[in-house]
Formats: sequence, C-alpha cells, structure tokens
Amino acid sequence: MRAESLAARLRSHALLTTLSLVAILPLYWMFVTALRAPNEIFSTVPWPENPSLANFTYILGGVPILRMLWNTLVVATLTTAAQLITALLAAYAFARWKNRWSQALFALLTVTWLIPAQVVMVPGYLLVTRLDMLDTLAGLVIPHAASAFAIIVLYQTLRAFPTELIEAAVVDGAGHLRILHSLIVPNIKPALASLAILLFISSWNDYFWPLLVTRSQESAVIQIGLQMFMTQEGNQWGPLMAASSLASLPLLAVYLVLQKRIVDSFLRSGLK
Repeated sequence: MRAESLAARLRSHALLTTLSLVAILPLYWMFVTALRAPNEIFSTVPWPENPSLANFTYILGGVPILRMLWNTLVVATLTTAAQLITALLAAYAFARWKNRWSQALFALLTVTWLIPAQVVMVPGYLLVTRLDMLDTLAGLVIPHAASAFAIIVLYQTLRAFPTELIEAAVVDGAGHLRILHSLIVPNIKPALASLAILLFISSWNDYFWPLLVTRSQESAVIQIGLQMFMTQEGNQWGPLMAASSLASLPLLAVYLVLQKRIVDSFLRSGLK
C-alpha cells in the first residue's frame, strides 16, 4: 500500500510540475526576449546570450510607458474600490431584505452579467460623450463602478454569514453601515481580498473600453501602449516584450501581497 501511495504521489507531483512549467514558460520567454539584443530576438536559445537593456531603454525613451502604467494603476485601483463598495452595499441589501421583488431583481442582475460587455459599449460611449468625459480617467472608471459579478459573489458570501450575529448587532442599536463596517467586513476579508484581485486583474487587462474612450497618450492605459508596438509594417517584438514585462510586474506584486488571503478564501468558500 505504501509503495502504491508513493507512486500515486509521485505521479501527481510530476503532473503538477509539468503543468506549472507549461504555465510559467510563456512568462519566462517574455522576460528572456525583453533582455535579448535586437539581432537575437528570434534566437531559440533558452536564455539571452548577450543580455541587453536596449529594449527597455527604447520604450522608456520613445513612449510614455511609465505614464501609461500610472494611469492603468489609478484606473484599476479606483475601479476595484468602487466595484467592491457598490457590490458590498448591493449584496447586503439582497441578503438582508427579502421581499417579493428581491428575487426578481437579483435574477435581472444575473442576466446583465451574462450580457457581453461589447453589447453595451456603444450606449456607454454615447453617454460618456454627452457627459464630456472622453479622454479622461473618469470616463474609464465611472462606467465600470458597479460589477454584477462582484455583487453575485458577495451575495453568496453574505448569505452564509450567521444571521444571529447581525440580529444581535441590531438589538444593540447598530445601524446597517455600522454592521457592514464593524461586523461583516472584518469577517469576510479573505473573500474581499480574492474578489479584489480578480476585479483588479480584469480592470488592468481591459483593452476595448480604453481604446474606445481615450485619444491621447497622456490618458492612455498600458494595454493601448502595448498595441503601439504592433503595426501593419511588423511587430517590434523586443520593445513589445519589454513593455509587457513592465505591465505584468504590478500584477505579480499584487498577487504576492494578497496570495495568503486568496488561497484561504479559495479553501473556505470554494470561489473559482
């Protein structure tokens, strides 16, 4: 039995190691290509023979890449914060106040989540235009201040929250905002952390909406900056990989900071 168990564990570890390498290989190749000299971009050697920072120097000097990274960070942070706040308030209302309309409203909310974002981009663009928010960070953040996905996730979390604790807080005279701030939020921090990183990544990687509402490089986000290295004349693979490397670093940093809470949330709530 022990030999069979050891063999099963070895097979499992071999499979997980293989899958990990497959997942890491594109990231590794991106960083390696970013460090290659221009005349070695298409080399198949798995490491840069003559490491060079020429690609990073090129993008920092020729494109306002740092400004785009800052814009993306601001937009992603503000969008994530707004979506968490609106989702927390809406999920609490759905979970706390039950009436004949609540289930219908929640079903309608779920349907809006299933609608592709591209369907509402044209009406959203017209609205942003009339509000004079084109080519502004507000035009990138405000239209995405609420997320049906975030509301649904937090609604499931709050449904599992002990109602006895909420009722005890009500008896003590606590209002709804105080219950949210002092009771619920401290006890669902892992779920909030995992949801926050999902929302942050989604906002960071958004491309079509910024492409629609931004006009200048000063208000553009990093995804628009990456597109600048892909032209009809050909792709500038070295600068593109260098810019992609810089764009991926903030996401890696966010994950490293929140990874413990994310794993804890996955184990407790089964969030996928």
